[in-house]
Amino acid sequence: MKKILMLAVVSIVVISAGFFAFIKTNPPLAAGSLSASGDYHTVVAVVGNDGWSDVKITSVSVNNNEQPQKQKMQVSNPHLGFVITDTFDEETEEYGIQNVEEVTILPGTEPSAQLEKLNNGTSTEDDESYGLTVVHNEPVHTVELTYRYLGFSFEKTIETNI
Repeated sequence: MKKILMLAVVSIVVISAGFFAFIKTNPPLAAGSLSASGDYHTVVAVVGNDGWSDVKITSVSVNNNEQPQKQKMQVSNPHLGFVITDTFDEETEEYGIQNVEEVTILPGTEPSAQLEKLNNGTSTEDDESYGLTVVHNEPVHTVELTYRYLGFSFEKTIETNI
């Protein structure tokens, strides 16, 4: 009986460690294309989730941990796309602009899969696309994200290549 109990405990530990290692080596947040204003003070990074569960962005910084002036998430669809703006007024309402902390990025929304569906003609206006907009007083070279997935914390850096 002790052997069976010990085997069960060891199995649970090994499976848990394997699950943890798999999740940590396969982060779910995927970045797609990046668009910017001419001076790179406003950047829109297309992001999505290729994991099994929701992703929640917990913090956004730019250029090595500087706080951006503004940060918003656009919840759009592949047909509409995203808008590059620093005003977030009524004219941009159709792009579903929301506070970053209010948006949950759903699974199955990785940008490459959405682009493939758009190219194949199988995407719909119900498909959700996510565009992270940051506005900064200097050109944006990097966008650093911290996010939560299945209780784990991850970081992702998106470079603008300017």
